[in-house]
Amino acid sequence: MDTVFIRGLKVETIIGVHDWERGLMRPLIFDLDLGTDFNAAAASDHVRDALDYSAIQSTVEKVATEYRPALLEALAERLARTLYKEFPLLLKLRLVIHKPGAIPVQDVGVEIERRREDYAACGMR
Repeated sequence: MDTVFIRGLKVETIIGVHDWERGLMRPLIFDLDLGTDFNAAAASDHVRDALDYSAIQSTVEKVATEYRPALLEALAERLARTLYKEFPLLLKLRLVIHKPGAIPVQDVGVEIERRREDYAACGMR
């Protein structure tokens, strides 16, 4: 499996379980590993045969700013489902969401790994 990666995608959004968090924008940092097959893209040299990382960036930004959940876990799952729905060439996803400043440590966040077949049971292909 081949991988497209995006590191350090910063999105300002509203997220959190505390009332004070719900009233202010805060940064989240996204790291994505997007598993796919490069063969068609390498042969055609055309973006239609590849994972368009610019479009993926836009999708992450849109979901992160519009959804506004309380939990990072909910945001991670929503992003995974959306990315699989919108990008048929995506076969495997590793997603890390960092929430700087959430607690006084160097880093805190969540990480999920999903495969396209994880969503086959719910009718999403």
